[in-house]
Amino acid sequence: MEIRFHADALADLETFDKALKFFFDKHIQKIAKMPPRRHLSHGIPCNVEDVTKQARFVYKIKEGTLYVIRYFATHKEYEKWYLSFKNSSI
Repeated sequence: MEIRFHADALADLETFDKALKFFFDKHIQKIAKMPPRRHLSHGIPCNVEDVTKQARFVYKIKEGTLYVIRYFATHKEYEKWYLSFKNSSI
């Protein structure tokens, strides 16, 4: 499966330390072999993968390509992003 990164995801990744980047990479490789995982609700057409207790990333799979949309080091960052979609759909 081909893997592509959104510009926001690449910008997020640059701010993380080497260990966290390693965890993200391992999970992306796992998802590329066994898609999909947990799907987001509230009409958000994406999936989310927990990498550590706090860190996670958002992605979608379309036509055999895995698109990484955003990386989040903390749940608070993820929640802020997620709630922006949830509140806009109400």
